[in-house]
Amino acid sequence: MSLWQQINQPVTYAIPFFVLAMALEIAALRGHDDLAGYAKADARTSLIMGAVSVFISGAAKFAALIAYAALYVRAPWQLDPRDPLAWVAVMLGVDLLWYLYHRVSHRVRLVWAAHQVHHNSRYFNYATALRQKWNPWFELLFWTPLPLLGVPPWMVFTAWSFNLVYQFWVHTETIGKLPRWFEFVFNTPSHHRVHHASDPEYLDKNYGGILILWDRVFGSFRAETFRPTYGLTKNIESTDILTLQYYQFGALWRDLRSTRRVRDWLGYTFGPPGWEPGAGATQIATPAGLD
Repeated sequence: MSLWQQINQPVTYAIPFFVLAMALEIAALRGHDDLAGYAKADARTSLIMGAVSVFISGAAKFAALIAYAALYVRAPWQLDPRDPLAWVAVMLGVDLLWYLYHRVSHRVRLVWAAHQVHHNSRYFNYATALRQKWNPWFELLFWTPLPLLGVPPWMVFTAWSFNLVYQFWVHTETIGKLPRWFEFVFNTPSHHRVHHASDPEYLDKNYGGILILWDRVFGSFRAETFRPTYGLTKNIESTDILTLQYYQFGALWRDLRSTRRVRDWLGYTFGPPGWEPGAGATQIATPAGLD
């Protein structure tokens, strides 16, 4: 199998579907208030971020492929990609690891600094779905158990790509609640609207990728009961793409420079967004845009 075949992802072939979905959503939202639709500058920013992330993701996956391959050849056994049950197991494993990574990315400030860009739009639509980070390294670290368990690296990338494609369609306000059995098992637009909210009642909820069952099992589920307010709890007042991507890293660096205590460095870096010296574990929650 060629290098390109190993790191290529189904999400590349889903781009026409993404474009069609945005066109249909724009048509469906025509005449609604601005925050329920699209703003040209915001959508343009999201699309640029998404386009650049394709290239960054490719380079990151090339580096990860080398590391994953080194782990895979030392695995005690190796999965057979021709076995359908192996694919079911890998898809479930990827989805569970995504849940864990996603939860960490909202509760550990260093990881949040990379992830927050996906939340810093005040709009919730299919363009927002493409508002991707340019720092995928933390995410790639979370997949390392899979090659250690004998999953071929290309299977990891393929399963994650299908997971990512699934998550695209849940970024919309044009789809209401779906049948109860579907809402109980799977991530849906209703569940994901809660996840993108900055309302205190909705913070740090609904981390699931394909399955919302993980949230139900691990106590992070919240049903949608009112229309969310999207964005950060303290929004970044800028339209500059680099600022939106890296603002939190700059804010973290300023906080680290403000103290010489190792304890504070650890708190600022690995505590939740909003952590401050002396505030303890009660200091708050995400999504936060810190000064």
